[in-house]
Amino acid sequence: QGSVDCPTLEFEYGDADGHAAELSELYSYTENLEFTTNRRCFEEDFKTQVQAKEWLELGEDAQKAYVMGLLDRLEVISREQRLKVARAVLYLAQGTFGECDSEVDVLHWSRYNCFLLYRMGTFSAFLELLHMEINNSQACSSALRKPAISIADSTQLRVLLSVMYLMVENIRLERETDSCGWRTARETFRSELSFSVHNEEPFALLLFSMVTKFCSGLAPHFPIKKVLLLLWKVVMFTLGGFDHLQTLKVQKRAELGLPPLAEDSIQVVKSMRAASPPSYTLDLGESQLAPPPSKLRGRRGSRRQLLTKQDSLDIYNERDLFKTEEPATEEEEECAGDGERALDGELDLLEQDLLVPPPPSQASISAERVAFPKGLPWAPKVRQKDIEHFLEMSRNKFIGFTLGQDTDTLVGLPRPIHESVKTLKQHKYISIADVQIKNEEELEKCPMSLGEEVVPETPCETLYQGMLYSLPQYMIALLKILLAAAPTSKAKTDSINILADVLPEEMPITVLQSMKLGIDVNRHKEIIVKSISALLLLLLKHFKLNHIYQFEYVSQHLVFANCIPLILKFFNQNILSYITAKNSISVLDYPCCTIQDLPELTTESLEAGDNNQFCWRNLFSCINLLRLLNKLTKWKHSRTMMLVVFKSAPILKRALKVKQAMLQLYVLKLLKIQTKYLGRQWRKSNMKTMSAIYQKVRHRMNDDWAYGNDTDIDARPWDFQAEECTLRANIEAFNSRRYDRPQDSEFSPVDNCLQSVLGQRLDLPEDFHYSYELWLEREVFSQPICWEELLQSH
Repeated sequence: QGSVDCPTLEFEYGDADGHAAELSELYSYTENLEFTTNRRCFEEDFKTQVQAKEWLELGEDAQKAYVMGLLDRLEVISREQRLKVARAVLYLAQGTFGECDSEVDVLHWSRYNCFLLYRMGTFSAFLELLHMEINNSQACSSALRKPAISIADSTQLRVLLSVMYLMVENIRLERETDSCGWRTARETFRSELSFSVHNEEPFALLLFSMVTKFCSGLAPHFPIKKVLLLLWKVVMFTLGGFDHLQTLKVQKRAELGLPPLAEDSIQVVKSMRAASPPSYTLDLGESQLAPPPSKLRGRRGSRRQLLTKQDSLDIYNERDLFKTEEPATEEEEECAGDGERALDGELDLLEQDLLVPPPPSQASISAERVAFPKGLPWAPKVRQKDIEHFLEMSRNKFIGFTLGQDTDTLVGLPRPIHESVKTLKQHKYISIADVQIKNEEELEKCPMSLGEEVVPETPCETLYQGMLYSLPQYMIALLKILLAAAPTSKAKTDSINILADVLPEEMPITVLQSMKLGIDVNRHKEIIVKSISALLLLLLKHFKLNHIYQFEYVSQHLVFANCIPLILKFFNQNILSYITAKNSISVLDYPCCTIQDLPELTTESLEAGDNNQFCWRNLFSCINLLRLLNKLTKWKHSRTMMLVVFKSAPILKRALKVKQAMLQLYVLKLLKIQTKYLGRQWRKSNMKTMSAIYQKVRHRMNDDWAYGNDTDIDARPWDFQAEECTLRANIEAFNSRRYDRPQDSEFSPVDNCLQSVLGQRLDLPEDFHYSYELWLEREVFSQPICWEELLQSH
């Protein structure tokens, strides 16, 4: 069922981890002492307002009255007083854990209190305080002067962002038991966050501006992990998660009159099972390709070694994967019999040292083969371009001329070509993007006759409009932080410091404290990678559905900011170790740490409690980054060549050691698009990988991925720069047509009537009346006018 070191991982991909896990990741372990501070601030305030009662004993009206009082007390001049009241609010949002007996109670009251706080207007009050803190130049300059920034520098911002995150995360969560009032509150909150209220920008844009300010070095004290987590959850809440995306896609196809989707891709991937490339079974064709016995003379146990090679991925390579791959020796290549090597070249060197299980009998091999599901998981797809290309080649061959984009006229072509075209048309797939590109071309050609496009005001459209002019800075900032958080990144003096909200004021003095801080820092980085990867994927998917050129605009800026080599650099590590990393201390996680007394720090307590076979957030991050890479490179020859140039094949192949179907699928997709460029020798040596691609990845008819002719590819005149430039021109035309102001438009009406132009009332600056005579003298009367030249130019 599984390999020696990596069994099949029981991982279910979704929008986010479990509710408790998502809440616990908000806090670093260094912050744990602040839970007590929050509780004390609340209890001191509560005793002055309510006598001889606890929060959970109050009726709803009394609770509302107390929250109203808290919000009134927030509006004071003293920053210290505001912080105490904000901590009391945070304690409520954290579930008044001092009065709870179990973790379930804490989570229940946290959710109840968050709905109550929202209905009393707490979010708006905290938004005002957040604006004040972002613009607090004193805090920024103080942080800039410090040689080392610690958790103390971000206290105010951390409290505000924590309250907002808890409210967003608790209200976002939908449960069947939710009352009608809660459901209404959720929709109101979603719409408040989605659209600009009181002429302010949508909330996500404020958080994006915090990210860019942090990356520019102007605000190094911003708690960037909390900002990114909140930004990701706000985008997920306002735009919708993966299930909502699928529903939107189905709706949009129906609106455009396109046939419904043949399958739900999420469900297809869920039903897949992880492979152990190279596949365990011997294919019939492969056994026929094996050399005759006479050729095996002098190679003792060659047949046995061949069978062992089939299962080589089941034995995980423990060597340091940061080192360059070592080529296989001639002797080992001979052992492969039919010229095939194992999936991963470096595994060959280990086989002689490992205890090899006896080869399976022929009966067990055939039984295993029978157990495989029949048929391929995906329905094949054909694009309109593929049909046109096929017919162009066929007409050139049989008739000697072409008919352009005509795919219906088959006169003069032989019968098999008719059958082929019929089959291709049966599997033809028109995407939403194809329709949008076609509509855009028509709008560009006929702007006057087609009139102005009606663009629905969706949350996605509003977000794109707000992001449009600063989008390059946003993407660069996110990738800078991702680079700083990647485990393969070396510490550089000029890189940004992402640890401002995890490092304590006093650095650890004992070994155990250092171990705890080390775990905390690694966990902190993992959470940052998780939030950025999920955020970028969500943005790309939503923008692609909203309009293909919005997606292309974001994609192009990610590519220009070196996103492709960055993701490959991330995967150039021991991915299996990263996925199984245990950078968490379960007794210190929220809500567990609020109920139990914190144990004394020992080596056992640091390692206890987590028996999971993998780390959910790290596997989630890896899949997101692979999906991101797929989105950036799909159908883009120039970007596919980047994968080849950066030697991504061995890096991606190593990721196949993780036995999880979804991760393997996206790795195989990335390998598939570049196989034809890797050369015949690579394909010959990696037939197991080719087989896995065939079994798991969707087939595109007429796609020569598996047998691309090397000479044809080398001779092909790829002009990669031209490809990106054409795309950029299309994006710019779309953005200027849809988002530039009407007065800048070439087709905006012009007032030619002298009377109405002179009669217009213009708002002039106050000092104009004092200086207009001087201006006339200098700019009009003193300037010589050459009337002859003026006439000639017209």
